[in-house]
Amino acid sequence: MTTSITEVETNGVERIPDADRTARPIDLFRLAFGGANTFATCVLGAFPILFGLSFWQGLAATVLGLLVGALLLAPMSLFGPRNGTNNAVSSSAHLGVHGRVVGSFLSLLTAVAFFSISVWSSGDALVGGAHRLANVPESDITYGIAYAIFAALVLVVCVYGFRFMLLVNKIAVVAASALFVLGAFAFAGDFDAGYAGSFASTADPLFWPSFVGAALIVLSNPVSFGAFLGDWSRYIPADTPRRRVMGAAFLAQIATLLPFVFGLATASIIATKAAKYVDPDAPNYVGGLLAISPGWYFLPLCLIALIGGLSTGTTALYGTGLDVSSVFTRFSRVQSTFFIGALSIAFIFVGRFALNLTTSISTFATLIITCTAPWMIVMILGYVIRRGWYDTDALQVFNRRQVGGRYWFNHGWNWRGLSTWLLSASVALLFTNLPGQFVGPFGNLANGTDISLPVGLALAAVLYLGLLTVFPEPRAVYGPDGPRFVRASDTPVPPITSTDEEPAPAPAAAL
Repeated sequence: MTTSITEVETNGVERIPDADRTARPIDLFRLAFGGANTFATCVLGAFPILFGLSFWQGLAATVLGLLVGALLLAPMSLFGPRNGTNNAVSSSAHLGVHGRVVGSFLSLLTAVAFFSISVWSSGDALVGGAHRLANVPESDITYGIAYAIFAALVLVVCVYGFRFMLLVNKIAVVAASALFVLGAFAFAGDFDAGYAGSFASTADPLFWPSFVGAALIVLSNPVSFGAFLGDWSRYIPADTPRRRVMGAAFLAQIATLLPFVFGLATASIIATKAAKYVDPDAPNYVGGLLAISPGWYFLPLCLIALIGGLSTGTTALYGTGLDVSSVFTRFSRVQSTFFIGALSIAFIFVGRFALNLTTSISTFATLIITCTAPWMIVMILGYVIRRGWYDTDALQVFNRRQVGGRYWFNHGWNWRGLSTWLLSASVALLFTNLPGQFVGPFGNLANGTDISLPVGLALAAVLYLGLLTVFPEPRAVYGPDGPRFVRASDTPVPPITSTDEEPAPAPAAAL
């Protein structure tokens, strides 16, 4: 049965019925690309210039960050088609029935942050463009009205659900892309690919920390989708070839070179013609963009703000509402979406008018990577070790308020996956180096270069494989072909029962 776009989606995190799974990999591409083809991504694309890199150095950092991020993200698209639910619920197989809340927590923080960045940047661009076009006053009241309208529109789309989001992103992908391409003509006369930046050579002691920091900020964009891909790919049939699903997720991130390069190129122009807007202590990319734009491009900028804000906001908020409904099962997806939407709107207004969070974007982006990347490694390695085999019924134990099953482990917690995530993320934080914002105790061990990501990824891979080898999981969690690379134990697993029938504890070997 096909759901109309004007019908409110009632599906929560329960497995999507096969009859409703009619989406295609191209739909996943549209949603993932549409959610990033916005001003928020342009703002992230401007950071290499803010860090002092030249245009070509910034382009290299952007390409590096996107490639690594896209490769890390692509396998996360496989859980949705396989299990018919979102990635947080699928993580029950590796972190335990209760441990899956880690994924929900990470997606909540990521969604609120990127939703806020999207609304701030798009609202500022819309008000600034309207001021230039129709002399609309740039006041706190005007900005507040713009943010409220954006947030309300996003909330409406999210409440209607997946099909409405898909329609919005079908339009957004084409429209926003065309407007960004139009921008190439608007700024062609001022753009100089030879923009030199602040570093005379790569021998400058601050060059590599700046280069790596810029690449990490770019990488944060694809990584931020890790917890969300299952929200959309769960509507893709289970028999869809995995290479097509992964290819759609990978190419969606590579396509974001368009807004990233737009942000990079225009930031280099701003640094030359309106340098006050790229002051590292008080950057204002949107203001600078409006300052250097020709008059005829103000209207396209307003359209990018409107289209892009809707696209990014819906992809973030929809997944968060879905996740919250999966943790607090008494709430429906619609109720959870309204609740999280209200909290996000409050956060947007407090952050914009009571605090100054603009300079903290790079800090938060790096912390997203630090905390989310190890979780993604556990998921990806778990998928490979399980040979892509999952018990979809056992994944739903928490949502049905039951206990037991293949993924019960130790009272609903799988300490192997949880320990891997917690230790890897914690150690990676110690190696974080964002000068003037956040520097961990070991942040200067690599001459000021932020090596938190490779440390977190490597430690997560080694630790997780090691724990699975030394403390094998029950054979029942694997499919008929058994595990790859590690061994399994013969420990039995408790049956699935209602919450008032707590299963007998498993023997010590299963813990």
